[in-house]
Amino acid sequence: MKLLDPMYQTIYSELSQRSLDATFTSDFSLEGRFIAVEVKGKKYWYFDKAKQEGGQERRYVGPVEDPEITKRVEVFKDLKADMRARRKLVSTLVREAYLPQPDRTTGDVIEALANAGFFRLRGVLVGTVAFQCYCAILGVRLTNAVMQTLDADFAQFHSVSVAVEDSLPPVLQVIKKVDPTFREIPSQTDGRQTSQYVSRSGFKVEFLTPNTGSADFDGKPVRMPALGGASAIPLRFLDYLIHEPVRAVLMHNAGVPVVVPAPERYAIHKLIVATRRRTDHDGTAKSRKDLGQALALFEAMIQTRQHVALASAYTEAWDRGEAWQNAIRQSLSTFDNDARSMANKGLAAGLAELGDDPAKYNLADEPSTTTKV
Repeated sequence: MKLLDPMYQTIYSELSQRSLDATFTSDFSLEGRFIAVEVKGKKYWYFDKAKQEGGQERRYVGPVEDPEITKRVEVFKDLKADMRARRKLVSTLVREAYLPQPDRTTGDVIEALANAGFFRLRGVLVGTVAFQCYCAILGVRLTNAVMQTLDADFAQFHSVSVAVEDSLPPVLQVIKKVDPTFREIPSQTDGRQTSQYVSRSGFKVEFLTPNTGSADFDGKPVRMPALGGASAIPLRFLDYLIHEPVRAVLMHNAGVPVVVPAPERYAIHKLIVATRRRTDHDGTAKSRKDLGQALALFEAMIQTRQHVALASAYTEAWDRGEAWQNAIRQSLSTFDNDARSMANKGLAAGLAELGDDPAKYNLADEPSTTTKV
């Protein structure tokens, strides 16, 4: 595990700032105006623009309590896009700092959906591409981060999709601009709905949403009002993963502002889902990838002294019940002795700072007897 030079961390911070600024200049016309609307006791920013045929077009922007969004609302007229400079920053971070860069198709698809408003509508990028973003967020070079993928996964809470009262353009229309061979894959349980799109080359785009209800909903698509005609597949544990996500920049073109799960939640979530993968087709390979990513994030967060955040995410998952505890315990047991000792010590230190007792969370440093990661 190697830390990024502070110079490159500074460059990334500047890129993040400029990328988010540019998002606002491209998303909102100076002819419109921002207004704060109270919904169920909370205030949210909306953008109003007059329609040529009369009336107002209203778009959801984000919570007033988000300081980054509110700051940019206040200085909106002064924001300037600087595309050429941002491209140079991305090039420097990829070429000199060795930050991972997605392949062209992956980057173009994510950028197209970002420009269409997916992240503005509180969507979250999940999966391997999100994992690649943690190198810059944590300021380290992660193992397995350069892994290429043939899919891009996007998630959104159903409650958010209903509440924002706004929508992407038709998803198929958006991604066909990247590759005209994209087509819908109708759901096997309801042919009228689709949560997946695939191109002729086999690249897949999929939409997901948390399942916090009955197991009867597993695998059955749910209509998502904000996703431009797309439905989403409900998944267990996804609510934990995408709660309180963080901003990041994808190293593509001039930098694509995205929203990804908090790294500590991603790490714990991978411990949990790895145990369930083993029952799936080709589950062993996916399980090993999950565990490898979890271990890399454990090492990075402990080395960069972010063990308190990791411990907090750990306790939240642990407190969700026996099934979660068994999954976490089983995955941690697959780490070799040194890795497990590192993880346990880091978590214990974080718990101590939180004023919690490590003994409550099965952090005894016992020799491992199972297959190692």
